Amino acid sequence: MNKYIFLTFEWYTYQPNSEATDPDIENVQMLWIWEWSSKNEAFEDLKDKNKWLLETSFNEIYCHELKDTKFDYFYLKV
Repeated sequence: MNKYIFLTFEWYTYQPNSEATDPDIENVQMLWIWEWSSKNEAFEDLKDKNKWLLETSFNEIYCHELKDTKFDYFYLKV
């Protein structure tokens, strides 16, 4: 089994305490991480188990295989 992550670039973030009507930052939204034998099977399972996604404005979703699931954390402010 391989582990896949599904992402979309169709998302925006607002700064805390922002009063702006326009988003401050375009960013990536992680939708799902799942183990499956292929990307296509994982995508079909994503759609089957997360039907709420069809009610969102998301359309273009990217999939990447996660070879390493160990994450390194970094902090902007110490």
